[in-house]
Amino acid sequence: MTNAASSSTSFVSYDAECPFPIQNLPYGVFSTTANPSPRPGVAIGDLILDLDALSRSSHFASSPIPADVFQHANLDKLAAREPAEWAAFRSYLTTLLSSNSPLKDAADKDTLFVPRTASSTQMHMPVRIGDYTDFYASFEHAYNAGVLIRGKENAMQPNWRHLPVGYHGRASSVVVSGTPIRRPVGQILDKVGDTQPIWAPCRRLDYELEIGFIYGGAATKLGERLTPTEAREHIFGLVLMNDWSARDIQTWEYVPLGPFLSKNFGTTISPWIVQPAALDPFKTAKYVQEPAVLPYLQDDEGFGFDVPLTLAVRPENAKEYSRIATSNMKHSYWTYAQMIAHHSSTGAPINPSDMMGSGTLSGPGVDGNPNDDALGSLLERSRLGRQPFELNADRKDMTWLRDGDSIKIEGVVKTKDGYSIGFGECEGTVLPAVLPAA
Repeated sequence: MTNAASSSTSFVSYDAECPFPIQNLPYGVFSTTANPSPRPGVAIGDLILDLDALSRSSHFASSPIPADVFQHANLDKLAAREPAEWAAFRSYLTTLLSSNSPLKDAADKDTLFVPRTASSTQMHMPVRIGDYTDFYASFEHAYNAGVLIRGKENAMQPNWRHLPVGYHGRASSVVVSGTPIRRPVGQILDKVGDTQPIWAPCRRLDYELEIGFIYGGAATKLGERLTPTEAREHIFGLVLMNDWSARDIQTWEYVPLGPFLSKNFGTTISPWIVQPAALDPFKTAKYVQEPAVLPYLQDDEGFGFDVPLTLAVRPENAKEYSRIATSNMKHSYWTYAQMIAHHSSTGAPINPSDMMGSGTLSGPGVDGNPNDDALGSLLERSRLGRQPFELNADRKDMTWLRDGDSIKIEGVVKTKDGYSIGFGECEGTVLPAVLPAA
């Protein structure tokens, strides 16, 4: 049996700390040593329900979604279904996995479930991301960065409270958790005061603690716009995200058109896509937006999600991670629906499996000063590298990421009913830059 405190129980056993109870049911794509073909699955406890195998079984007769949707190496077909079908399939899965389900004693049960272990299971990109846009939606992060770059009087750009600022990222370098990230090489200024750049490995490599959200349902057509209410229905799911950033490359290149090579070399996402329905119990009021936004961005139904996020670093050869930051999904001034609505406001088409990111999520300061424990980037935590801090006993001069450093982002929230909802891990390790042979 499952944790008795849960409001709904499953015949799959798991404890209260497990991030994948029956109330979660996130989607992912996995393979095993016994069957190396990537295929869709659902995490439940310490197991994965193989949706490909399920779709070929007699248990699938009552599914509201056709079997062929799950007989592919990604979740693109599912993401392209209508939102009402996602809800119906979630209900079907909940019934199928409940404590009184006939599947509990089914003869083929062992062929439908595989252990969710690092030694026997490999996770893959859950969808094929066609387009990727990253926003800059946390007021706290934008303010902290603005103070460091422009001073308190000019910290916030005049447009920031009027529209969700964003940039188009590189979909081809979005990778699943566990994929190493190569330190980029680019144009940087060798020292303060230089005006002639050099071409060298990035010296100011950073992480960004973010949430990614994946668009689903019908594609919008050229010239079509979505309201925030319509946009909200198209959120297929959410993932943890680390938008790796080369701050020295960014400083030199971003004027006048913004980030380019400083952001296109790697973005890591967690392998499990958490459905918005699983986060419904954690809805919280959205930010008060002043001045009032223009009508096309008004989101009277808007909300955030009160889900804690943590980020930790493990230096090369270290046994354990050292936590650097504790933030929250709710620290976004703009709602996910507003970001999608703004993205569509020019009539640019949005397609199923497109991904957008929240931008760095940093928590509020204390007494007018940044709260070091809630800062989602090293740019903020080290004050642009000017203020080294102690990571652990072995590294007391932390500023930027070093080769061999591993970053791990987690997001888990515990309910009053005694169960947990989580995203799994978003992890990546920095590899040394590669330079041409002399």
